[in-house]
Amino acid sequence: MAYGGFGGGNMQQLMRQAQQMQKKMQEAQQQIAETEVTGVAGGGMVEITMTADKTPVAVSIKPEAVDPDDVEMLEDLVLAALNDAVKQADDVAKEIMGPLGGMSGLM
Repeated sequence: MAYGGFGGGNMQQLMRQAQQMQKKMQEAQQQIAETEVTGVAGGGMVEITMTADKTPVAVSIKPEAVDPDDVEMLEDLVLAALNDAVKQADDVAKEIMGPLGGMSGLM
């Protein structure tokens, strides 16, 4: 007697589907880890590159952005570039995850 429609064959099919979904999740997470984005501020004076899983890769600051009399401006530019990179990373991750996005907590 099958309970709730979960007979032996159906259970095996559900397990295969779960394994396929897990594989797709792992592939998406790998793609996110390998995709780089660059946040820019000050017309390119400050750039921060990170992977879409938010691992910092590089920071580039042009010499003209460095003014010893206005350190706050440089801090603002770095923060703006970082926020831009994080937003891009979030957008890329959402795009890659697509329909898997709501399942990330399940794996």
